[in-house]
Amino acid sequence: MTMRGQSAIEQAIRNCSKRTAFIPFVSAGDPNEDVSYRILLELAQFSDVIEVGIPYSDPLADGPAIQAGSLRALQAGMTLPKALRLIARVRAVSDVPLVVFTYVNPVVQYGVDALMQACADAGADGLIIPDLPFEESAETREAAVRHDLALIPLISLTSHERVQMIAASATGFAYCVSSLGVTGERASFATELRAFVDAVKRASSVPVAVGFGVSSPLHVRELAEFADGVIVGSAIVKRCEDIQNALSSGDAARLDDSIEALSQFARELSEAGR
Repeated sequence: MTMRGQSAIEQAIRNCSKRTAFIPFVSAGDPNEDVSYRILLELAQFSDVIEVGIPYSDPLADGPAIQAGSLRALQAGMTLPKALRLIARVRAVSDVPLVVFTYVNPVVQYGVDALMQACADAGADGLIIPDLPFEESAETREAAVRHDLALIPLISLTSHERVQMIAASATGFAYCVSSLGVTGERASFATELRAFVDAVKRASSVPVAVGFGVSSPLHVRELAEFADGVIVGSAIVKRCEDIQNALSSGDAARLDDSIEALSQFARELSEAGR
């Protein structure tokens, strides 16, 4: 029987055959629901865990690339219920652990326990809610436990004395934010990043992954020296813009080629962690 829920995420990262696990992020429904499904299946071939973003109109943690992806999905009619349906479609054919990435407002609007139930029913294994402060997360953490979902916290370089408390609460994995500000591609990482990740590892009982600014195989190789996983978002979503352009052209061959280019990029990122 395939392991599901919060333990599925932790085990997928611990048991991956590489030095570091590959965790891509895509916005559900970017550029539309059916093409998004194809993209997710392509990524599933090379990923240890996949983050599926719920398109949202005010994504506080997201930089320009992911904001644009979210907007493309919203314009194509993607909603939270449709995103859960998309996750269920992927779950029906793939065992890759799936993490829902959303914001507090949609969670509150849907209802905390109701959303946890819906995520579990769709086959998701966990959630990331970047604007949920740890001090206000008790209800959500309890609901996640009831529905066997990981609640993956973001821990930043500015968390300071809160690092141990937040890291100790992590299930699935702990998400280390590599730099200050929003998501986006960067040339390099903070010099204190390795020491920061090591501190989170000491405080956490689950694997530790690094995200924000990871955009190339070179970055993956650098982070593989000390991180259990690497999260790649903006660099993946930027290639979804190429897929949108191909889709708009009406050229089926061009669409296939653009999806294959994204798939090849994911392969390169995954293999860089070996």
